[in-house]
Amino acid sequence: MSWSEIPCLSIAIAPLKTPGTSDRFAIWVFKAPSPSGYVHHDSSWPETLSQTWYGWQQMFSVQPAPLPGGVKINPHLDSLDRLLPGSDSSPASYSARLMQHLGLNLWQWLFSGAIDRSFAQSLGIALGQDRPLRIQLDIRDPDLMALPWEIMQPRAGKPAISLDRQLRFSRTTSDVDPLAKHPNRQTLKILLVLGAQTQSQQGSGSNSTLDLETEAATLSEVLQSRSARSGDRDPLLPVPCHVTPLIQPSVSDIVEQLETGEYNIFFYAGHGVPGPTGGQLRLNADTVLTGTELAQILVRSGVTLAVFNACWGAWPDRHNQQATPRSSLAEVLIHHGVPAVLAMRDSIADAEALSFIRAFAQALAERNPIDRAVAIARQQLLTLYKFNQPAWTLPVLYLHPEFDGELMAGIDSLITELPENTPSAMGLPLATALLRSPDKTGKVWPIRNGMLSVGRRSENDLVIPERWVSQRHAEIFYRNSSATDGRPCYFLRDFSRYGTLVHNARGWQKIHHQELRLESGDRLKFGSSQGEILEFVVEAFNLEK
Repeated sequence: MSWSEIPCLSIAIAPLKTPGTSDRFAIWVFKAPSPSGYVHHDSSWPETLSQTWYGWQQMFSVQPAPLPGGVKINPHLDSLDRLLPGSDSSPASYSARLMQHLGLNLWQWLFSGAIDRSFAQSLGIALGQDRPLRIQLDIRDPDLMALPWEIMQPRAGKPAISLDRQLRFSRTTSDVDPLAKHPNRQTLKILLVLGAQTQSQQGSGSNSTLDLETEAATLSEVLQSRSARSGDRDPLLPVPCHVTPLIQPSVSDIVEQLETGEYNIFFYAGHGVPGPTGGQLRLNADTVLTGTELAQILVRSGVTLAVFNACWGAWPDRHNQQATPRSSLAEVLIHHGVPAVLAMRDSIADAEALSFIRAFAQALAERNPIDRAVAIARQQLLTLYKFNQPAWTLPVLYLHPEFDGELMAGIDSLITELPENTPSAMGLPLATALLRSPDKTGKVWPIRNGMLSVGRRSENDLVIPERWVSQRHAEIFYRNSSATDGRPCYFLRDFSRYGTLVHNARGWQKIHHQELRLESGDRLKFGSSQGEILEFVVEAFNLEK
């Protein structure tokens, strides 16, 4: 399945600019799988949601964020503890109820009215195509960026939007440079940059260089360990992973490595500060690299994914208590054409970060799209550190609106190479086989390359639009055999709900979820005795090369 074919629902949020509406927002769908899904909805930001967000920050956040729309906490509202469902006042229960309450309220606010109907329609289309629905959220108010939109859930007992297997969730941004064509490599090539750390990161009395070398070795082992253990078992899964560490490099060191064009992932761990041009990464004591400068290097070098283990990567810059739109590192990189950026919404502990990185790298090595890989790693954090802890809510994924999410080709899309032991590769003759209609229509369906698929779906080689024929009904295929009678070995394999009828020397028989060797002259009916009779024919060996 091509990721670009997955149905996508893109939703934007922006504050209304009319006087006296600082707490009102426009919510609209700007991409949907159906024309009727392009809808608009205006909504006020409720005080109760601000109060819940304030309670979240008091319990979980290291960096306080302003309340959306300038909303102030109303002292006359019920206490937050009384607003939350349940009665257990233990800290673990309180934090879990707080997290769930915020997730439910965010969903109810965003997916209301016409937006909810558009979502339901889009999800129905995706399910009908047996595909996930990709949801992208474009937040155009910087005061809303710090909110953990990844925890949204439609109701208690349902998974959060970032964990639901039927959904693929990411954030995005508009007003972007076009996406450049990126090579589709079959190896994870990671440039690991460890920059300068703060004194609190280093620890008192520590040797900074030694600490960074140890951290680089640990991260390299985490990123590479999965492919090293499993790579010999299957040449396709997982893919190899190679890491090149740079410790407190100069800008020229980074440029020299990236301009080789070999890397598809850039990974930064270290210190930085927000700024109007995407913040600043502190590479060493004397060198900083702005987000805008890094974006130009990454785009020019063909890097697909940038990962940042820094707490400010998804935060905007603030000046005079006002957030600067489109100033976060993630947004700046996407704006300049970097396909995917993964950053942290808040500070994350070292153990949590390593757990996430390990699971994320493994999922990428198994050829998962980036947004699916983030969901897998997020689930790992939830499993290890529990729902009532914020670790699983911290990673924030941004995808360029033109990017299909694939870091490398999936298994299904790889070109199948001809094995050396096939008849064609060994220079042996092949028989020409076909299905044909025995009536006067003369319709013929040749079995090309030793395979013919039959079913109701349009992608089958033989499409039979009858109600008793399954979407993927059966296939006829050639198989090498040790038989000495010299006859070609073609088989029928049935996958259907109602089976396939075959008439041979023993009369009519029903094949259901079985295989049967076919002989030239056998007749077939797919799904029902009322179906059209088709004849299987093997012509003379094709001796011409």
